[in-house]
Amino acid sequence: MKTLFLLSCLVACSLGLSAQEVQGFVHERSDGYEYPTDKAVLKKLDAWQDLKFGVLFHWGLYSVPGIVESWSICSEDVDWISRKKDLSYEAYKQWYFGLKDSLNPTQFAPEKWADIMKDAGMKYMIFTTKHHDGFCLFDSKYTDFSIAKQGFRNNPRKDVARHVFDAFRQKDFMIGCYFSKPDWHYEYYWNPNFATPDRNVNYKIERHPDWWKKYQDFTSNQINELMTGYGAFDILWLDGGWVAAPRQDIKIDEIVERSRQAQPGLIVVDRSIRGKNENYQTPERGIPETQLNHPWESCITLSNDWGWVPNAPFKSPAKVINMLAEITAKGGALLLGVGPTPQGTIETAVEERLHVIGEWLKNYGKAIYSTRTTPIYQDGPTWFTADKNGKTLYAIYTVADGEKLPEVIRWKGNIPTGKMTLLKGNKRLKYTVKDDVVEVRLPQNIKHESLALSFNLKK
Repeated sequence: MKTLFLLSCLVACSLGLSAQEVQGFVHERSDGYEYPTDKAVLKKLDAWQDLKFGVLFHWGLYSVPGIVESWSICSEDVDWISRKKDLSYEAYKQWYFGLKDSLNPTQFAPEKWADIMKDAGMKYMIFTTKHHDGFCLFDSKYTDFSIAKQGFRNNPRKDVARHVFDAFRQKDFMIGCYFSKPDWHYEYYWNPNFATPDRNVNYKIERHPDWWKKYQDFTSNQINELMTGYGAFDILWLDGGWVAAPRQDIKIDEIVERSRQAQPGLIVVDRSIRGKNENYQTPERGIPETQLNHPWESCITLSNDWGWVPNAPFKSPAKVINMLAEITAKGGALLLGVGPTPQGTIETAVEERLHVIGEWLKNYGKAIYSTRTTPIYQDGPTWFTADKNGKTLYAIYTVADGEKLPEVIRWKGNIPTGKMTLLKGNKRLKYTVKDDVVEVRLPQNIKHESLALSFNLKK
């Protein structure tokens, strides 16, 4: 395994595919939002909106050499999809698909993953069961292209998705299943009789309806395997927004109906496809400019990549905390991307950062969890959230890396009445109000970090 891993890393370096310099394809937020009508779904959505902070795991063949997830086998001519110039496209795909025997994560311990994410203050999780390359992290009876039938087949935990989901259920996480609608390995999406010019199906569906019907059935059957054989789910997170009606109709309504028969109240996220099957929006790698008062989530990587890459530059805890404050004040949730190593571990550098974030949330999480928006949600570095009681507001003053807290913080609007409290240590603070400007004097010798205050709003 070590030999294969080192060889793959050397290949990755020669291919110039380190995604530290590659941002990849980004799903934008859909134009508009349509609330679901199913009462069970609405109830689940409301519970999900309390959680605010989750983790998205990308793990697959791309993790072995540490390259951009799946996209290097897509032949689109863009700067973030690159591969070795003296290796033909077909030879490259053979090399990539051949990694199926190299993913042998002998240190795989999903209970440890769950412990780390719990310590970070995360409340929900999304696990990638299949990315666009078609390699399954679950034991599908519809394909042999899975970890359970390849390099990890002799391990008692070969059906890794099952063990990941179970480990996080034991820690009371809300559970989400990521599934890619496109499958670049399956012959009835990228048919070997034709070239693969881009990310889309590579034949004319109207000329080969029988092929497309096989793809529809394959997709529906694999999702049904997950929804009926892998325990209770809260979220079905469908990626690959270019696979959609009318051109690439996979009969998503039927898939969703079938899934909800097995998983009542299931939140379905058909990414970037406005309508009844996009139960919350998922702007990627960024934060909306303004507050949005419907369900949404920013999915953002901890490093520059979704999957594991060697020597990755990670965001600081302060940056993640400040993103979380902004996203929460704007009405969303933060889904943080973490890539397990090819050995099946979470890197120490990742664990250390997540622990710091978790310690902050232990002190200030009341301003994040189970909150909702308030009309005045920002003034400079201060973000505001509201308790669901409709009376209590939280002011989160954000401090960038290397920045010190001032002696006095100020904001305009959101006038308090009665006492004001620093959430950490429940310390009472002195404040004044003049000309609609609030000034709060901070305690001396306070730690220089983002902080949160609570107060009742003056009516």
